[in-house]
Amino acid sequence: MRRFFGILVIVISLFFSQKISAQTFVKINLAGLPIGMINAGAEAKIAKHFTLQPEFFISPWESFFGNKLQIYNFNLEGRYYFKESFEHFYLGTNLGIAFFDLQKWNYLNTNSYQRGYSILMGVTFGYQYQLKERLNLDLYIGGANSQGFYHGYNMVNGERYEEKSPWNRSGEMIPYKIGVMLSYKLK
Repeated sequence: MRRFFGILVIVISLFFSQKISAQTFVKINLAGLPIGMINAGAEAKIAKHFTLQPEFFISPWESFFGNKLQIYNFNLEGRYYFKESFEHFYLGTNLGIAFFDLQKWNYLNTNSYQRGYSILMGVTFGYQYQLKERLNLDLYIGGANSQGFYHGYNMVNGERYEEKSPWNRSGEMIPYKIGVMLSYKLK
């Protein structure tokens, strides 16, 4: 997994090294920081109304109130601003991948958890507000279709609780993005 994130950082760096001459904001989500969840990214203007934003989300919790909640997620989002890039309301579409060790909602307060990955395709609705010349506040909410592939494990003994078969699958619509991102303009 470290190799995956290392390659990801290189790809994003190469992309943004070409886009830095245009408007680019680096951003961090203030909503998750108090509980140790990190969500950060960069948003680059690619046209008058369009931006592109790669971002990552990390929830490092092996135990969060007694439940597993370890998630590593990467998304690439394209945004359309109704007025102009980085100004006011926007609609975004995104594609992402997540690796997880967590208890799905219907397994909370049990000794079972799931480990696997998920492909996410979703939409985001948001509003970006300029605080100062180089500082914006980005408020958003989003949902996705999540297609998960996982194995189920017992927390007590670490063994799988289902037959040793191929991946379990689940597909659901989930709210998975909410944020208050503080954005800083690089140039």
